[in-house]
Order: sequence, then C-alpha cells, then structure tokens
Amino acid sequence: MAIIKPFKGLRPIKDNVQKIASRPYDVLNSDEARDEVKGNPFSFLHVVKPEIDLPKDVDLHSAIVYNKAKENFDKLVADKQFIADEKPCYYIYAQTMFGKTQYGIVGGASVEDYMNGIIKKHELTRPDKEEDRMNHVRVSNINAEPVFFAYEDNVKLDEIVSKTIKEKAEYDFTTEDQVGHHFWIINNSDTVANIEKIFAEEVKYTYVADGHHRTAAAGLVGNERKNNNKNHTGKEEYNYFMAVHFPASQLTIIDYNRVIKDINGLTDNEFIEKISKNFSVTEMGNEIYKPTKLHNFSMYLNQKWYSLTANNNTFNDNDPVGVLDVSILTNSILEPILDIKDLRRSTRIDFVGGIRGLGELKKRVDNGEMKVAFALFPVSMKQLIDIADSGNIMPPKTTWFEPKLRSGLVVHGLD
Repeated sequence: MAIIKPFKGLRPIKDNVQKIASRPYDVLNSDEARDEVKGNPFSFLHVVKPEIDLPKDVDLHSAIVYNKAKENFDKLVADKQFIADEKPCYYIYAQTMFGKTQYGIVGGASVEDYMNGIIKKHELTRPDKEEDRMNHVRVSNINAEPVFFAYEDNVKLDEIVSKTIKEKAEYDFTTEDQVGHHFWIINNSDTVANIEKIFAEEVKYTYVADGHHRTAAAGLVGNERKNNNKNHTGKEEYNYFMAVHFPASQLTIIDYNRVIKDINGLTDNEFIEKISKNFSVTEMGNEIYKPTKLHNFSMYLNQKWYSLTANNNTFNDNDPVGVLDVSILTNSILEPILDIKDLRRSTRIDFVGGIRGLGELKKRVDNGEMKVAFALFPVSMKQLIDIADSGNIMPPKTTWFEPKLRSGLVVHGLD
C-alpha cells in the first residue's frame, strides 16, 4: 500500500505567489526562460533553471549551475518570499483548464515505495537527465518541483477533498495560458491522520503520470542518503519526495503527434499504396481531420488530410503495449515503410504535443520543414495503468498531460 506523508512545506507569501509560481523546468529552454523572467526577480525559474542568471555559455551540468539554484532559493527564503508551515500538512492543488478542474493531494511520496515498485512507472528514463535532476536535489537540498502522480479513485479521499475546497483557497490565480490554479492547506491533525491512513490501507499503488526523471532523481537521492547515514531511522525527510496525487478519472491525456521529414524516397502514391496494406485509407480533403477513436489516425500529406483506420491484424488486444496506437503506427508505418528504427534518436522525426493543435502539424508540412504528419487518438488512463501494472514500458512520446503543474507553490526540504 502507498505511503504518503504530510510535510512542513515552504510556501510563497500570498501577495507574491503569482510572480513566484513558474512553469516547470522542462517545458522551456534556457533562452525562453530568460525572456520569461525579465522584470521578475521572484520567478521560481531562477531556482529550477538557474543558468538564466549565469553567462549563456555556461555548462548546464556544471557545479556553478546547481550552486546558483541553492543560492537563489536561499535568497527567496532570506527575503521572506517563502514561509514555512509550522506543522506537517497535506495540500490540495487544483487546476482548471477549459472549464474542467482536477484536484490533487500534495504529500510526501515514499522513496521506499519507489524502490520496491509501489510507485509504478510507464516510461524509460535517461541516465544523463536523471543525474542532472539528482545534482539539483543534492545541492539545493529541496524537492523544488512536485511530480505528477495518479491513483485509482477513492471515495474517502474524494470526500476529504470536497470538504476542504468549500473553504477559501490559500492561493487562487489564473496564469497567462488561462489555467486556473487553486491551493488549499490541510493542517487539521485529525484530517491529516485520516489521509495518511486511507492511502496506507486503501491505495495499493500510485502511478507516475508526468515527471519520470524528477521521480527517479528524488527517489535515488533519498536512497543514497539512507545508505550514507549510519544513524538512519526511516523518519528523515529525505525518505520522502513531493508529489501531487490525482484521482485517475480526473486526468486527461491529450494526443502526442508525429511529423516526418521525408517518406523514404517514395512518391506520394507509392507511400499511400504501402499504407493501404494495413490501413483503410480515406481522403478527407483540405479541412483538418482529427482522429475519432482508438486505432483511427489522421495523416496530412501534400495539402490533403486522410483518415487511416488500422486493420485488425496490426494489433493484439491482449498485448497492452502492442495495442497502443503509437505502437501500431511505429510497427506498421514508421519502421517498415519509412525506415525509422529508433524514435529516440532519429533526426527524421519530431513530436508535437496536441496542446498545439493539428494546425501546427499542417503548418510544419506546408512550410516544407516536414513531408508528412500523423495525428493520434489520445491514450487513456486505463491504458497507462494497465501498462504500468503489467511492468511494461510505453514507447517514447506517448502521453502528454495538460495542464502542467506550476512550480514554486510549495517546496519540500530534505532536512
């Protein structure tokens, strides 16, 4: 069962929370972050992307960068931009996008749960990215950004959340992308104890939805500190890392689409003819066509949209990975027809989050940068959980979650 602990959070002062809260470190590059913080010395980007306060040619993985993160956070605390809660709390972090709100419980996920598989994952991580985030945690001594977890719905937890959100939120603001962010503090001792008990007795597993590298880094640093502490008791703060836990039914995965630079020397007609062996292909004209169900794809080629419906022989319903549309596309088109063997390393393919809309696919083909685009029907939370439960791994670039969690609303210290 899942261990989720309350913690004494470090939180922004209410008057400045909107200036402090930032987008997460991995959704914008260094130059974009530099532009975003202009005129705002309080932005949490100074902590999660500290290279923005150093010369542009700095090595992003050098000690000076991680030391700058610690320096910048320590200054925010010294300047009283962050305050510490006096006793361990849980928090509710809710986000509203397109009229829909999802409610997450912020708590300390267990490092032990990560090591023994109670926290389940569905993506591979890269050692270099893990090490980068591990160094950030080691030097700053905080979990600066929460990771995004899901759990199978629980009525008792829903009731606690419903009761909590009737009170006035501690923070309530809307960001430039028109996403609402709402944040409550749960510090009632009985309620805190009840939340911990429900997770421990009724929530068998939690699932990494977004933030696999940050999860790995937090878990591995916690385990590292355990192994290096001769007086380890299991009660230290480094045994936990900050995660926002959402009921699975509230989450929406949006499409993650593909654009390809060439069609491997084929003419358009030859390409469509090869695709037609495994797909029912229908020309849809000039209007954008969006996939309508699983195993239905849209393709944009030479200013025309096509509907592609996979034949039954292209997938196995009993294979949790093979039945995914990203697998069908790879196994039936990308590898055998386009000779794209390694999605992680090929320079002939790029990936476009569905938040940008299918117009972005059209634009990148029409301007000549890409030759063909494929849009996919989104993966479901059930598919994600089935894959995680079976111990399998999703192909690269399968899930895209929106909205993204803002960083800096609460910080977890490791001491």
